[in-house]
Amino acid sequence: MKAASNINFTLEKAKVLGLAGESGSGKTTIALALLRLLPSNAILKSGSVFLDGQNILELPENALRKEIRWKRISLVSQAAMNALNPVFRVGEQIKEAILAHSDVSDKEAEQRVKELLEEVGISQERYASYPHELSGGMRQRAIIAMALALNPDIVIADEPTTALDVIVQAQILLLLKRLQTSKKLSMILITHDLSLIAEMCDNAAIIYAGQIVEYASTREVFRNPSHPYTMGLMAAIPKVYAPKTRLASIAGSPPDLINLPRGCKFARRCKFATQKCVQEEPPLEEISPGHFSKCWYAREIGQ
Repeated sequence: MKAASNINFTLEKAKVLGLAGESGSGKTTIALALLRLLPSNAILKSGSVFLDGQNILELPENALRKEIRWKRISLVSQAAMNALNPVFRVGEQIKEAILAHSDVSDKEAEQRVKELLEEVGISQERYASYPHELSGGMRQRAIIAMALALNPDIVIADEPTTALDVIVQAQILLLLKRLQTSKKLSMILITHDLSLIAEMCDNAAIIYAGQIVEYASTREVFRNPSHPYTMGLMAAIPKVYAPKTRLASIAGSPPDLINLPRGCKFARRCKFATQKCVQEEPPLEEISPGHFSKCWYAREIGQ
């Protein structure tokens, strides 16, 4: 994965970073790159990920698997049913993660799994259930339990409420918020729903065409969006107390990621675009303390 923007991000202890953008923008790719779980034909061309001063992208695969994955950084997968093996019992799958990364007995691992299931709101009697015997919400809770199995420092939650009804979505979000607070977890929340960013995250990064186009505190992003794509996303959110109007939309379609256009990748959909935007790609610049935008006219349109 080629580094699209030269910027350093620090995920603070017990803070939540939101990655937002439409489907196909590269959010999940970023998450998989952090854990070096990209397909074998993908290449990390540049960039670094430091954990306690160590660039984990330079670690040998064996050391990364033993020391970092699941122990320090874990992943809540996007599709719970696809993430769980349908022919193995749920409890055994969570136990396998514990046994693979820690030196405990089979009995100790099983007891730990049962405690985890209770912690995420599933009866420990479900230890022996197969994935198809659980509801969608229960499967998502099981995946969250698996991510917490070894008490990691950082949890990456990849669209944890996808394909769930609104009631179960709310339950899962409350669960994540409770666990993040009680365990003082750092979390990266991946979503295309800006309302989740507003509810859950301390900082937000807006992704478009594989690039970070805006980054700031969540409050700053919502109060003072300074990239046309972010502004378009905000305009598409229904306002409960505002006068009834037709929702705005962003014209056009995202570019082909295999054959990206020259210049700003959003220029062909942007109402502020000039010839300069089409010809030259803007840098990701700090337009105010802690607020970065990848737009030639960020200061003007953000006022």
